[in-house]
Amino acid sequence: MARIADLIAAGRTFSFEFFPPKSDMAQLTLGRTISELESLSPSFVSITYGAGGSTRQRTQQLVQWIRQETTINPMAHLTCQGHRRSEIFEILDSYASADVQNILALGGDAPADGSAEPSDYTYATDLLDDVLASGRFSVGVAAHPEVHPRSPSRESDRRFLAEKLRRADFAITQFFFEAEAYVRLVDELAALGVDKPVIPGIMPVTNKSQIERMAQLSGAAFPSWLAERLSTVDDPDDVRQVGVEVATELCARLLEAGAPGLHFYTLNRSTATREIYANLGLPVKG
Repeated sequence: MARIADLIAAGRTFSFEFFPPKSDMAQLTLGRTISELESLSPSFVSITYGAGGSTRQRTQQLVQWIRQETTINPMAHLTCQGHRRSEIFEILDSYASADVQNILALGGDAPADGSAEPSDYTYATDLLDDVLASGRFSVGVAAHPEVHPRSPSRESDRRFLAEKLRRADFAITQFFFEAEAYVRLVDELAALGVDKPVIPGIMPVTNKSQIERMAQLSGAAFPSWLAERLSTVDDPDDVRQVGVEVATELCARLLEAGAPGLHFYTLNRSTATREIYANLGLPVKG
């Protein structure tokens, strides 16, 4: 399996994100999604990592299953929430033994019920240091085109991101809906002397109420023009069609602007992503 830093250096990457299933039915859905998306020859896929212990175990199991049972290159999310350094070292050893070569080092969100375990880490930069020190992984970090919701200012957000990216190999952004937000982010990092690859994250709208909630939580702006465009449709298939059209337009503009790739937040479903692929004329196996 390849290191993501090498893949980006060789050309544009196209990748997907999944989350660990919480039930047998969800497991079947994800298995079908992975099978359907494998034909698109993704450069890599990423697996999210929750604040709870059981979710963390499922992340490791899913990452290792993908590595062993498919041709797909997995990247494991890892957060500093509720972790001792000894636990992180054990997880990294386990991934290295399974020939998993890519890690996304994140700050992570504390459990909503306030049940987070004590942690040896405060910020993503602390976790990043330990993952990099192991010397066994290509390491990415998160970026927020419209500023992290907990950042005190745009200036400080960009300064901290630049600090992370000086050491990491690449960044993947939170989802957003307007290409200008991404272009401005890249320009602001360049002004700080950082030109590491920043891969834009794409979230096709497939459920109006769900995407609005997710945008609010992530700090992503939900533009009025998009709300108006969605207000004309109610049928789920029509909503997905509008979402695919909007995402296709965004992807085309990002590629034209020089983005080093695209990272699709699939919500463990394949239809919208496959339709965007077809619209963009991206290669499909078979």
